[in-house]
Amino acid sequence: MLSTTDNGLLTKMSTPISSDRTIVLDLETQKGFHEVDRKKLHLLKISIVCIYDSKTDAYLSFEEKEAAKLEEILKQADLIIGFNIRDFDMEVLAPYLITPVKSFPLLDLMVEIEKVRGHRVSLQSVAQATLGTGKSGSGWDAIQLYKDGKIEELKKYCLDDVRITKEVYEYGIKHGKISFLSNRDYQSHEVAVSWGNALKELREQKKAESPFPTSLF
Repeated sequence: MLSTTDNGLLTKMSTPISSDRTIVLDLETQKGFHEVDRKKLHLLKISIVCIYDSKTDAYLSFEEKEAAKLEEILKQADLIIGFNIRDFDMEVLAPYLITPVKSFPLLDLMVEIEKVRGHRVSLQSVAQATLGTGKSGSGWDAIQLYKDGKIEELKKYCLDDVRITKEVYEYGIKHGKISFLSNRDYQSHEVAVSWGNALKELREQKKAESPFPTSLF
């Protein structure tokens, strides 16, 4: 079954990943680290942001000028999922948003894997070992697409990364593990995950950090 998004994109409908409103997010940038200091991520500037929204069961894309529209959706999310989203995507997005990025409920799949393995892995390595498929390109390719004005191709690439991230998350929820291909020994390694508890843990953490009592009695 196909659905037309507000952005005019035809997307294949799939089974929603949660009864809560879950957003899977990925973005691409206008510039690369050969042009911008790694400590100044906001200077990379967004070229496109793509999401999967479980509420509407649709994939959407937002250009730089549409950041306010994106923020309204993110503010309603119970959980925002991404791969390296905490220290990259949200930091690039920060200048475009009124809402402080640290207030959003995030699940960073890369960070969760790093907690178990002790080192970072790439989305490509996880997709290949877990799903048997790979990314359709690289971040460098995405930057070049933007500079060449090939915005529809850029959207397609970014949406594909969102789909892969969503499928990795769903696999981890269903099986309690994912795999990655190591660039050290070129072998596939399994990683136990408990992503199904993420939303509960975030809510408990937020409750614990609240300066106000839940009851006066």
